[in-house]
Amino acid sequence: MTSPKLMLDYIYEHEKQIADTVFLTQPLGNGQVADYTWGQTMDQARRMATHLQSYGFAPGARIAILSKNCAHFFMAELAIWMAGYTTVAIFPTEAASNVRFVLEHSEASLLFVGKLDTWPEQIPGVPEQMPRIAFPLAPATPYDTWDAITARTAPIAGFPQRAGTDLAMLIYTSGSTGQPKGVMHSFERITASTEYSVAQNMSDAVRAGQEYRVLSYLPLAHVFERAVIECNALVVGRVHVFFAESLDTFAADLQRARPTLFVSVPRLWLKFQQAVFAKMPARKLALMLRIPILNKIVARKILTNLGLDQAVLAFSGSAPLPADLIRWYRSLGLQLLEGLGMTEDFAYSHTATPAFSEPGYVGIANPGVQVRISPEGEILIKSPGQMVGYYKRPDLDAESFTADGFFHTGDLGSLRADGQLKVTGRLKELFKTSKGKYVAPAPIENLLNIHPLVESSMVSGLGQPAAYAVVVLGEEFRPKQNDPAFRADAQTQLEQLLKEVNAQVADYEKLQMIVVAKDPWSIENGCLTPTMKIRRSRIESAVEPKVEGWYANKSPVQWA
Repeated sequence: MTSPKLMLDYIYEHEKQIADTVFLTQPLGNGQVADYTWGQTMDQARRMATHLQSYGFAPGARIAILSKNCAHFFMAELAIWMAGYTTVAIFPTEAASNVRFVLEHSEASLLFVGKLDTWPEQIPGVPEQMPRIAFPLAPATPYDTWDAITARTAPIAGFPQRAGTDLAMLIYTSGSTGQPKGVMHSFERITASTEYSVAQNMSDAVRAGQEYRVLSYLPLAHVFERAVIECNALVVGRVHVFFAESLDTFAADLQRARPTLFVSVPRLWLKFQQAVFAKMPARKLALMLRIPILNKIVARKILTNLGLDQAVLAFSGSAPLPADLIRWYRSLGLQLLEGLGMTEDFAYSHTATPAFSEPGYVGIANPGVQVRISPEGEILIKSPGQMVGYYKRPDLDAESFTADGFFHTGDLGSLRADGQLKVTGRLKELFKTSKGKYVAPAPIENLLNIHPLVESSMVSGLGQPAAYAVVVLGEEFRPKQNDPAFRADAQTQLEQLLKEVNAQVADYEKLQMIVVAKDPWSIENGCLTPTMKIRRSRIESAVEPKVEGWYANKSPVQWA
């Protein structure tokens, strides 16, 4: 009986069959890029695998990567796997304390240091005796470099194999609700879920051997990018992966890639829309899109300016996307679809398809996935990508699964008759007002976030007579916050938004006020996770001293 193919088997096939095909394109600065074919990628990875084995680490030893997305992240992961070890990726924006926690908790044996913006502040988190290797684009360090090592080291020979039950990676959750947890994923499960994903989501053009282009920019330490971009590319082979250089060059990076498959998160989809509205008011654009002779011309120009005119499919994940925002992108001709996935199921759970793509729903269960709704309204999932367990946390394993093996997602939701799933909030995010009713903040935040003035929002109000919302204005509006004319206009718009939102929710969910945050929320100030979800508890703690004053003020719109 033939054993199932695993991730490395696909990689060795690509090395042999499409060695001269460009696989990775890495920006080097000043508009320069480096292309790596499959053959070059594997030669580099094989040489590093030989070097890693020279340390004599035990089989399955954890090797850490602290780096922004880059070609050498892919190469390092392949080297780690071929050498017989397990990858531990750390978010490149983590503070020293979290870097240390992950390295110590995972018992990492070595650290790859890559592209980083705050490395001097992160160094104290790395144990002094830990071996370190610097990627080509790493900050200046005294460590042995990737290029020096691969120049002097012979490539590992043959086709090193891994057992299906071997751990391929530990993925640490982004810590939006507390200390990160190490999620264990085996080769057999990441391969199975990726095979299913490729079969369902990659177009006929890809299966016919044509190239797919993607831009890798969401953190590879997060399961979304790791599964949908990296592992899909490793299985398919004929996927050209472009990397983003920096936030400042993102627009140019997107134009270079012209992706045929593009994935993003709600915050960025909103920012793209706001950038369009900054050039053309929403009402004027909507009018032009309703005129048949102009519709396609205007829509194509917008998508071309965004760098998305070649996109066959576009996906959003990590958090709910406002339904109106999905409809807006589809009015431009972009097939924007939502999905549901978690670190614990290797981002393999639900995906919208052209046939099952109702805005506000995350599609139907992917092949091999089972779903049911608990009596409490929680979504329970059993997936081919299901984790092996939480590293060193058998206590969490026991409480995370039902007796028959379904994972407690923590998401609240409902199923339509046709199988489409709607996510209505997070079980842990529910709060009860003094009226005794539970409020789910996420659906209300989606209603707020669609407004052109609003970049992001948080709804709260535990124990209060009614809920309240804190909103962050869009980047282009924040410099005007102290301008009396702008503030008067914004006040009027936000009062109208408050009325519109309250007209769409139950009486016990109505907002008493909207408060405009003085400062934006960011990854750097700890209010956003690395995938740009709000850290609710952090924001609530920051505003807690002001809340009673907001309620005493009684104004429908207030400025913090």
